[in-house]
Amino acid sequence: MLEHVPGWLGKALKGLRAGEEKLAIVQPGLGSFASLNLASPAFANGARLPERFTADGEGVSPPLFWTGVPAEAVRLALLVEDADAPTPSPLVHAVVWDLPAGDGELKEGAIVADGEGGEGGDVGRNSYLAEGWLPPDPPTGHGVHHYAFQLFALGEGPDLKRNPSRSAMLKAMSGRVLAAGVLTGTYSRGEEKPVGPATAAVPAAG
Repeated sequence: MLEHVPGWLGKALKGLRAGEEKLAIVQPGLGSFASLNLASPAFANGARLPERFTADGEGVSPPLFWTGVPAEAVRLALLVEDADAPTPSPLVHAVVWDLPAGDGELKEGAIVADGEGGEGGDVGRNSYLAEGWLPPDPPTGHGVHHYAFQLFALGEGPDLKRNPSRSAMLKAMSGRVLAAGVLTGTYSRGEEKPVGPATAAVPAAG
């Protein structure tokens, strides 16, 4: 959708960004919490997202895995946001509520509308009010966008109605986050692509 924004307009909007301070993981209402490890075998933290996960490729969600979830956690929640979007608030690319507690993973393409073959959890609504993964689609010339994959381990508390929104999830998580982790991938159009490895090393089992 935003690939059709002219390059001159993207450059004109370069200074207009939602801001990292609006990401969910830094909101004070969530309280203080420990850290957990969130990573991907497809890209390293801070590296460019492969095109297959964006609107320029197949547009599927990337694979993720996590460790260090506290034993007392009862569910996990995943939220993916773009704080560099030229919008008042970060653009929501994925909401997944009620993932099983404990160390685990989501395979490539797993974040889809409920009933379409996902791997667990309740997939909520992205900023386009649709269920599933919203592929990164930054305006040409707007600069590098940072996509924050945020995973929250939650203690006891209220459940949510099906297909939750970001605001509903944040309200439900208030004061009950036990641990959280963040993984950042980047993407841009009309910028020079970085040279070098873009994949993360997967730790050996054992």
